[in-house]
Amino acid sequence: MENKIEFGKPNLKELTKSYSVMDLHFHTRYSDGINSVEAIAKRAKKLEIGIAITDHNEIKGAVEIDEYDDILSIPGIELTSKEGTHILVYFYDIGSLKKFYKDDVAPFMGNKLMSSLSLKMEDIILRAKEFKVLTIFPHPYCTAYTGICNLQFPKERLDKVFDMIDGVEVINAENLNKWNLQCALLGFNLNKAITSGSDGHTLYHMGKSVTYAMCENTRESFLDSIKNKENKIIGKEIDIFRKVTSNSMKLKSNIGNYPDIVGKNIKYTYAFINSKSKQIKDNVKRHINERITKIKEKETS
Repeated sequence: MENKIEFGKPNLKELTKSYSVMDLHFHTRYSDGINSVEAIAKRAKKLEIGIAITDHNEIKGAVEIDEYDDILSIPGIELTSKEGTHILVYFYDIGSLKKFYKDDVAPFMGNKLMSSLSLKMEDIILRAKEFKVLTIFPHPYCTAYTGICNLQFPKERLDKVFDMIDGVEVINAENLNKWNLQCALLGFNLNKAITSGSDGHTLYHMGKSVTYAMCENTRESFLDSIKNKENKIIGKEIDIFRKVTSNSMKLKSNIGNYPDIVGKNIKYTYAFINSKSKQIKDNVKRHINERITKIKEKETS
């Protein structure tokens, strides 16, 4: 596993000579990105890489780029569960993505595009698994609740959802390096599929973190390579200035979604407080037990 993960700037010109290369996490203006599908397709073609448009709770961009025959694209979507946590779902064909969206996403949408669905994470995974898909947890370690490794998912529940999905995103160019390093360790420990993507919201981000495989330049071959753990990943986080700019754009896209964001933050805060409260109780119990043990030892000596 360790030789399949490389932190560094991808040399796309060299990689594309021998491998199929894809940026598996990219957003358009249909969710919280700023670019049109046309501009994204043009940039991907120039870089000679494939692209997966994974807009938040939306498939218009994925459907649109599917019409470009000269670019390898993988139909995808990034869904927000009831807990506020994200999951990426990649499809082998655009028809399945359309049906999944119509039957299993649209009926459970919130008031705003960026709002959470009314489905818990486990429900989303089970519905997605009715299709031929690749399910990936993006940025599993990150700030707050958007990554699966958060306080709303205690160990028992985490173990359950990890058993249900295909893998995790190890390098995310929008994430912080310290979080990506934890994601890499998680990918190693789980021994599941690993991916890498820019999580791009502007054209500059494209290709900063990529997944590549020695396979035919087709959707099926590429997705199969990931499922079979035959792929590699390489990427580097974007600089702090670019992060600030990107986050500002995402904030602008979420202005109408504040009630949902506030609600999720309150729930997460409660989970954090309860977690800390449990830690305090456990520490008190441990100290009491240690004290009792020492007293008994003195009495018997």
